[in-house]
Amino acid sequence: MSPHVLVLGGTTEARLLAAELTARPGVRVTTSLAGRVARPGALAGEVRVGGFGGPDGMATWLREHAVDAVVDATHPFAATITANAARAAAAAGVPAVVLRRPGWRPGPGDRWHGAASLDEAATLLPRLGHRVLLTTGRLGLAAFAHLAQLHFVVRSVEPPEPPMPPHTEVLLARGPFTGVHETALLREHRIDVIVTKDSGGEAAAAKLGAARSLGLPVVVVRRPALPDGVTAVPDVAGVLGRLGLGRP
Repeated sequence: MSPHVLVLGGTTEARLLAAELTARPGVRVTTSLAGRVARPGALAGEVRVGGFGGPDGMATWLREHAVDAVVDATHPFAATITANAARAAAAAGVPAVVLRRPGWRPGPGDRWHGAASLDEAATLLPRLGHRVLLTTGRLGLAAFAHLAQLHFVVRSVEPPEPPMPPHTEVLLARGPFTGVHETALLREHRIDVIVTKDSGGEAAAAKLGAARSLGLPVVVVRRPALPDGVTAVPDVAGVLGRLGLGRP
């Protein structure tokens, strides 16, 4: 029988992985999306949208659909999904691989301030600046809602969910962005501090270079830890190696 791989998607890496897997003869691929983005990009193979009903529901789905391997290629901050996937795969007796792009690392000239959470990031802002570019996604803005003395420019793909800070501009945009674009945006909105999650990858890194060139501080929210016993591979090639699927 053809091997069936479930990819938990929503990232660029998940899209690339689905394309690589479907290029291999006899491999069946299903990419699962949470459904939070209204217009996801095209994906190779089969696609399902929506939750599983927790780890027990996912384990049942794995058995019913004869899944041979699970690849968690969700966003590095999708901690609940990652924990559920690890538990479900173990319960169903299915091997699992986590695909995580490497995190960012500060370089010469960077003024980074680490934070363990959005709440901690909010506590750092008043001493770092007054006009904030917030690029942490459309969820979690409640952590900053009490900062009435600051002005926020919130950039996200989809409209952010309230509550939000009282002085907020919303920019709906989808990257990747160039360094020239990011520098122009920071100057146009007179940004003096940036808040971002350590999503890693090149697509979202241009703002970090722009901040460096302008000497701006950046609050970087650290990634949640992986579940106990779970390790990650950094790229599609690593996943293919783990699955025993080399070149098509």
